[in-house]
Amino acid sequence: MKAQATKPKLSAILTLNAGSSSIKFALFALPVDGGPIPEQAAFAGQIDGLGATPKLKVKNAVGETLTDSVLDLPKEGAHQAGLQHLLEWLEEHDQEWEIVAVGHRVVHGGERFSAPLKLDDQSMLFLGELISLAPLHQPHNLGGVNAIAALLPKMPQVACFDTAFHRTNPAVAQAFALPRRLTDKGIKRYGFHGLSYEYVAQQLPALLGERASGRVVVAHLGNGSSACAILDGKSQASSMGFTAIDGLMMGTRCGTLDAGVVLHLVQQEKMDINAICNMLYKESGLLGVSGISQDMRTLLNSEESTAKEAIDLYVYRLVREIGSLAAAIGGLDALVFTGGIGENAAPIRAAVCRQLVWMGLHLDEPLNSESGIRGRTISHPDSRVRCLVVPTNEEWMIAQHSRELLAL
Repeated sequence: MKAQATKPKLSAILTLNAGSSSIKFALFALPVDGGPIPEQAAFAGQIDGLGATPKLKVKNAVGETLTDSVLDLPKEGAHQAGLQHLLEWLEEHDQEWEIVAVGHRVVHGGERFSAPLKLDDQSMLFLGELISLAPLHQPHNLGGVNAIAALLPKMPQVACFDTAFHRTNPAVAQAFALPRRLTDKGIKRYGFHGLSYEYVAQQLPALLGERASGRVVVAHLGNGSSACAILDGKSQASSMGFTAIDGLMMGTRCGTLDAGVVLHLVQQEKMDINAICNMLYKESGLLGVSGISQDMRTLLNSEESTAKEAIDLYVYRLVREIGSLAAAIGGLDALVFTGGIGENAAPIRAAVCRQLVWMGLHLDEPLNSESGIRGRTISHPDSRVRCLVVPTNEEWMIAQHSRELLAL
């Protein structure tokens, strides 16, 4: 009896965003005809609770949950063990795809890297030197790279940097008014969330037509929040600066802070660097002001006065930053909301736009309150400034960059 031929596997790119206690992942198929990568991942999900009670959740391309299970992983080396379990799960539950590359979100590329990079030992050493600039993200991003290298030693890996999109900022937008010797050491404004902004910028021509090359401010609002001024599709200024703590108020990060406050905490409150770092990164923002939660959904549903105060401050800081960024590009033709809060929190969008009427922005409030407005214009037809909600897709951006760099 003649053996049945084995069906050849299709190539796929795995994208990873490794954090301190979680790993977000997505698997993107590479079309056999060389066409564009589908924006909907074949599989996507995350491993949460690493180092504590880890859980694996995976959904397919139509949003069906394929697994939501607790994992038995060691606390030491949990990231590598979690990735090994994920690779085994993918192999067991779907024999159609073969992973040919892994693309990583790496927060900081410094001054050296303004484009995606195929990783090797030398580049990893340099990226490790940037850990102090992004202590909450960089070590875990690189940990994901090292874990894949241990599990799949021959697998090509690509780093896609959140800072890269902002390397087009003019020198004046990158500079701090510090002694030049410090600037020469790389202490300057870098900006973050670049993968999100790059994806949104690529969507704008289809949504805005000629206006896409005009003066656009994009607000990426989530647990980490920032805003970016874009002109002719290129970043010109960002609310974030030297680190991802700067700029807008966030879930647990304070955003822009008078440096004198830090000096006061050291001199008068006798706080050490670890206590200050923990407070600014993990105890401030929406959580710190409200005393309730870092989750905007929880605060919007709360009747506590401190929840309202936190929301009001969040909106106030965002409105001020939008005005600053519009000034940097000489006006405003369009405002775009993206990210978890930007895409889903209609009350936040409405509160921001009400304070921007002076700029010629008039929101269609009934439309803004509707469900299913992602990818649509929500400003009034008579509004001089267009306002849109555009879903971001950082994972697809990583897959696309990895494919192009490796010529897959």
